[in-house]
Amino acid sequence: MDYDVVVVGAGPAGLSSAIRLKQIDPSLTVCVIEKGSEVGAHILSGAVFDTKALDELIPNWKELDAPIKNRVIRDQFIFFLTSTLSFVLPNFMIPKPTHNTGNFIVSMGNVCRWLANRAEELEVDIFTGIAASEISYKQDGSVKGIITGDMGVDANGIKKQSYAQGMELCGQYTLFAEGCRGNLGKQLIEKFQLDKNADPQHYGIGIKEVWKVLPEHHQPGLVVHGLGWPLTESKTGGGTFLYHADNFEVYLGIIIDLNYSNPHLSPFEELQRWKHHPQIKKQIQGGERISYGARAIIKGGLNSLPKMTFSGGMLIGCDAGTLNSVKIKGNHTAMKSGILAAESIAEAFKTGDSALGELATYESAFKSSWLYDELYKSRNFSGWMHKFPLVVASAFIWIEQNVFLGKLPFTLRDRMPDHASLKTVSECKKIKYPAPDNKISFDKASSVYLSNTNHEENQPCHLKLKDKNLPITLNVPIYDEPAQRYCPAGVYEVLTDSEGLKSFQINAQNCVHCKTCDIKEPSQNIDWTVPEGAGGPNYSSM
Repeated sequence: MDYDVVVVGAGPAGLSSAIRLKQIDPSLTVCVIEKGSEVGAHILSGAVFDTKALDELIPNWKELDAPIKNRVIRDQFIFFLTSTLSFVLPNFMIPKPTHNTGNFIVSMGNVCRWLANRAEELEVDIFTGIAASEISYKQDGSVKGIITGDMGVDANGIKKQSYAQGMELCGQYTLFAEGCRGNLGKQLIEKFQLDKNADPQHYGIGIKEVWKVLPEHHQPGLVVHGLGWPLTESKTGGGTFLYHADNFEVYLGIIIDLNYSNPHLSPFEELQRWKHHPQIKKQIQGGERISYGARAIIKGGLNSLPKMTFSGGMLIGCDAGTLNSVKIKGNHTAMKSGILAAESIAEAFKTGDSALGELATYESAFKSSWLYDELYKSRNFSGWMHKFPLVVASAFIWIEQNVFLGKLPFTLRDRMPDHASLKTVSECKKIKYPAPDNKISFDKASSVYLSNTNHEENQPCHLKLKDKNLPITLNVPIYDEPAQRYCPAGVYEVLTDSEGLKSFQINAQNCVHCKTCDIKEPSQNIDWTVPEGAGGPNYSSM
């Protein structure tokens, strides 16, 4: 099938680019493909939403009943000292970009569903439940489009009765908006050496729960961010969040920098014990946990941003890495990158440029936009946080943002990739996590159940070991196979037989598509690829 523009991924970046293309030139043919069972099924974000990009894209969004209504009315930053002690930081101690005045607490899954409706009104074709599994190239090496995955193939690669061949979707331009650590995006970065002038990319893992709380505990519009315990015990970077949304719902979670060094650390368990802190427990006690999910977060910022254009297409949003880490926000920046991409493509069509060009207007448009300005001002965040202790780093960030307004005359670099940061088990203190009480804290199995994750079981495993003889650390416990702990869904297990020998088991059906294994595995031996379309989590209001 031939289109003017093919967009891979129906997240904020992909949908914004499709909408903007049709706003500029309704005659353009545009399609968006989405691997989730529906738009929003794979969207997971905090989320406190800055409407800056949406104001540009759809100025009358309020009149169109957008699901963006719960305005932030109070901001809190809590420093957790221990498992029982904490104090609220005064507002003057918080970096200016982190304040949330004027923002909204939203479900980005619902926002994306609303954006998809706006796109379809403009006659954008949206195909859900279809995974882009390969990149199609022209003979000259430029991108031609994508090839969707075959359906109905069993675990041995044999066609089942339900077999349906994938199709090639061709575009004069193809926009890749797969989100953080996109399967095709990482291939494009390698093929075209898009990151040759960039620092290694940096990531976090975000784990989120949605709770229905008691009415007397609900404070609509309250935003709480946290630093300190429990992550300070293992000298790990990251933080926590708790947002009071609509309908007596609270969104809470943890973000852990994936440059952590202790192989005993379990991000999932860190979240479970944080919820028992008195400051958090009092807000959710007596409530019901109704949803769970996890997703990697791309946070290297401007220093790690690859070249976004190549022959025949672009990387946009978190497929490239446009998140503003000081603001702790990436939705508005992803949308803006999609808008800028659409405007550059529309200009190329108008001037008769061919896809062999690399959208020369994009680079200048990007550098003159507020998106570049935001990323430039936050460029040192990862450097501060990765090179200095928490309190020292926080002080430097405050000085940079509040005194120098993000314009210090130097740039901090962090050139160690996250997967290379693990120490050996003998160097690190073992972390003893308490058993779940099934009221405030829970196990992985019951959590994955709440994510509505489902995969066709009899299909090729989408979590591929590049070398099946690895991990070699199973019976020589250098790292004690960290995959069994960093995965928030229980995908990876270490089994011990009657003779004491260990084996590595992959439970691919549990995968919530967070991509942490692809990022953090110290041997870089796990390659996350797309399963059959519609597989994975089915988030309703994340």
